[in-house]
Amino acid sequence: MSKQHSAGFLALVNDAKNRVTELSITELQQFNRPYVLVDVREDHEWQAGHLPGALHLGKGIIERDIEKAVPDMQQTLVLYCGGGFRSALAADVLQKMGYKDVLSLAGGYSAWVAAGLPLHQPGA
Repeated sequence: MSKQHSAGFLALVNDAKNRVTELSITELQQFNRPYVLVDVREDHEWQAGHLPGALHLGKGIIERDIEKAVPDMQQTLVLYCGGGFRSALAADVLQKMGYKDVLSLAGGYSAWVAAGLPLHQPGA
């Protein structure tokens, strides 16, 4: 079941996507440079499962905590959320904060799961 997003939210996301580079799961799998994978979903989403190797900095705190977690503003960051909307918004903000190479994973966690790719399941 997909979520119905409000028109205002979608307009905000589409505006951010004009400034943010998205990459597909296939492009991420073929990525040939070091990156930090950042899950920007809510705590309960993270606890239910996440991509292997991801760092969790929810969208509600990422601006506050990113500089401590990833102090190198040249470091490539790949952000993901449930479907690619919140990650685009967070990527836009991180670029405004001075991060030079921030990408958003198109389709996010939902696309990863749909592709049957491995997950980290806490407690498993």
